[in-house]
Amino acid sequence: MSKQNGTATSVRVEIYDQPYNLRGTDPDYIFKLADYVDLKMRTVAEQTSTVDSLRLAVLAALNIADEYHLLKRKYDTIASEYNERAHQLSGKLDEVLKESARKAG
Repeated sequence: MSKQNGTATSVRVEIYDQPYNLRGTDPDYIFKLADYVDLKMRTVAEQTSTVDSLRLAVLAALNIADEYHLLKRKYDTIASEYNERAHQLSGKLDEVLKESARKAG
């Protein structure tokens, strides 16, 4: 969870009509996470005939895990491309600096 002031506080949230007392340092962030999980569970409930809240929670968790892994794969691809480009630019910069030092020396 994100940190705001470092002091953990208890926050009461509701996820799929069930109350939970959660502790964290940023109540707004906790509410945001709880709202997101609640939305995912309600979306799964609309798309399936499942009424068991435990099954809905697991299906919602799988949906969230899928989103996470898709975003992580995209991030890893972009980070790899940026790292490769930074390595290339660093090599070019080294060449320019060596050439400048050779001309100055």
